[in-house]
Amino acid sequence: MVQVAHGMTVVVGLGISGRAICRHLARNNTPFMVADTRKAPPGLDDFYAAHPGITVHCGPLTAIDFTHVHEVVISPGVDPRTPGLEGLLTRRNTATDEPVLIGEIALFTRAVNAPIAAITGSNAKSTVTTLLGEMAACSGVCAAVGGNLGTPALDLLTEHPDADLYILELSSFQLETTPYLGAASAAFLNICEDHLDRHGDMAGYQAAKQRIFLGAKHAIINADDPLTWPQNEVASLESFTSAPPKGDEWGLVNIDGHVMLVQGSDPWLRADALTVAGQHNYMNALAALAMGRALGFSKQSMCEALCAFKGLAHRSETVANINGVTWVNDSKGTNVGATLAAINGISATLTGKLILLAGGVGKGADFTPLAAPLAGCARAVLLFGEDAPRLSAALSASNNVRQVNNLFQAMEAAWQIAQPGDCVLLSPACASLDQFANYQERGDAFRGWLAGRQVEVNP
Repeated sequence: MVQVAHGMTVVVGLGISGRAICRHLARNNTPFMVADTRKAPPGLDDFYAAHPGITVHCGPLTAIDFTHVHEVVISPGVDPRTPGLEGLLTRRNTATDEPVLIGEIALFTRAVNAPIAAITGSNAKSTVTTLLGEMAACSGVCAAVGGNLGTPALDLLTEHPDADLYILELSSFQLETTPYLGAASAAFLNICEDHLDRHGDMAGYQAAKQRIFLGAKHAIINADDPLTWPQNEVASLESFTSAPPKGDEWGLVNIDGHVMLVQGSDPWLRADALTVAGQHNYMNALAALAMGRALGFSKQSMCEALCAFKGLAHRSETVANINGVTWVNDSKGTNVGATLAAINGISATLTGKLILLAGGVGKGADFTPLAAPLAGCARAVLLFGEDAPRLSAALSASNNVRQVNNLFQAMEAAWQIAQPGDCVLLSPACASLDQFANYQERGDAFRGWLAGRQVEVNP
């Protein structure tokens, strides 16, 4: 049994966030040790070089005696219910009355000296986080952007110590170990089934997401999605909708044949001024505008940022048009809600048919909501990966469904059957970890295959 010294902090998980936690503790001269359930975490030699003398336990956490521990800080990828940690879930620090088991964002909120803008949601949180960062820059606000996107939150404190604002994308994994956030503005964009393998059910997943409102001075919610609405009172509340707004809501209206982004009766921007198209992108813009206005950004600067924004890689990204067929990379579509948004956005302007490439690790999700929209627009649905059989069972009754071994076979099949005017959409509705390291690698594989075909077509 590994004994934890009295007053010691234990960091669990040596991934990207775990290493950021260690750097933060070292900078603050906090005594700590590290635990990782893997026998040989990648980069262990580099860790020892950066933190000489730090104890690292590799293996089951049940081998650690946490009796005298001061605090256990877990990486987002570590389930708080991992064997060995269960006894800490309700334990509190006798000196501070704070939970003993926390995550990186709890350390961040203790150390930060500037306002926090926080964004969560099953989908679009990276897009809205990036948009808000661009709006801040256009408004002359020194903002540091990171969290679940890009730079770990704790590293932002050293890389941008004089920031006027910290804009954080936060996942459910980060929020469930955050006792208090206190954001100046907090947005909950949307929710659909995701990470049920971690949270158990939708109620558990929603409860984790709802923690973004803890101590929030201003909240942004999706009026179309009641599960995003705060379960407890917040100081100030605004909402956005895909419909004409009620009162001072942010919404979409048709004025003289043009879709307009508005707040109440105040028009802000024509939707066709945006580089990114589709209702889901207009909703993202509304959420970012609502947050930016609450944070004091100028209207002109925010609209300029919106018009200049070209979208993020792997998110409904048009990669190629070959022989009249459009190929779209939405590899970040790792849940059913994201894939539905991509299907609806593309089918609204599609002249031909849709060919969907989907599959991977489904995380316990229900795929049946995809069946109806695909029945109306799909030429074929090509499935690959671990949960292809489950997807097939959910979709085959009303769609031309075929299972293949991998993404490349799916793309080859799509190449053979696509006709001019069609769109081939990679939006897997699943995580990538059965066949790829991450969604980026999956999207890059999609791009690489197409690059080879473009050379063949146009040598």
